Amino acid sequence: MDRILFCLSFIPKMTTENTNYTLGQEPLAWLTYILEDYRNNLAYPLIMSVILIILYFPFVVQFSIMYVGSAICAISKIYYNISEDVTNEKWDKTRQKIAFLSDIIGKILHGYEICGIENLPKGPALLVYYHGSTPCDYYLFGARIYRVTGRLPYSVIDRFLSFIPGLKLYFKVIHCGHPTREECVEILKKGHLLGLAPGGLREQNYGDENYKLLWGKRKGFAQVAIDAKVPIIPLFTQNIREGNRTFGNIAPMRWLYERTRCILFPTFGTFPVKLRTHVGQPISYDPNLSAEELAEKTKIAMEALRDKHQKIPGSILRALWERFETHHKDE
Repeated sequence: MDRILFCLSFIPKMTTENTNYTLGQEPLAWLTYILEDYRNNLAYPLIMSVILIILYFPFVVQFSIMYVGSAICAISKIYYNISEDVTNEKWDKTRQKIAFLSDIIGKILHGYEICGIENLPKGPALLVYYHGSTPCDYYLFGARIYRVTGRLPYSVIDRFLSFIPGLKLYFKVIHCGHPTREECVEILKKGHLLGLAPGGLREQNYGDENYKLLWGKRKGFAQVAIDAKVPIIPLFTQNIREGNRTFGNIAPMRWLYERTRCILFPTFGTFPVKLRTHVGQPISYDPNLSAEELAEKTKIAMEALRDKHQKIPGSILRALWERFETHHKDE
């Protein structure tokens, strides 16, 4: 003990605001000082972590679900000894498990429903949807469609998602990627459903409870439908803006997005509002329509679907109350 105290006596003297003490003379006071200093240093990162989780909580939830799906894919690959060739039928069981999990979450959290599913053709079609503050509604739509019809739509997602570690196999299994225009045409020609949001991240970040479409002059999706000679099916999810609110439509965030193109703006929510996806009437292939005309026709159809089923401006309280209302499928 004497040797320990002798060694401690050479450690420099440490002080607080009100007390001076020598480590070798007051070991208990030294321990208290260390704990208080650690607590003070730890407080800042803890507070910042809590703030960031609150501001990005919807994304925390969404990515958590994705990583659970990724874990299911990894376990299935090992357990069933499956190659990464996702066209292998052995992956169907994994897709069914992921779809079942997503469907359960949708029912519990949002009482999720699809109206107008009979408007989906048996053949290929381009699914065009409104992009909310998160695309959770589209994921729920894909899961429900797969469980009901056995058809899992291919999906066009933003390129930056492919750089998130640990999700590569998951995205491949559920047919999510960023294919070129030519690859999109090939997917449709093979008889699949293909979903995309013309508004993309811009609509996700800048949109609000007024549900204005932010497509700009985008017409590439229309050209894809023309080249593949398939109909376009508009999709609109009621209350998708009420589930989460974003702070994207302010000057600093707009400045950041225009320069990075991959930023996720602070978003709060994951409110258990009613989500109901409405499937619009098919816009049939017409060789006489140009890409500009077809894009405008699709936009008009989407706005009509929105005006029919969404009360504007959206209200979180009203969307919560709709969980308890009776809805008729033919409305």
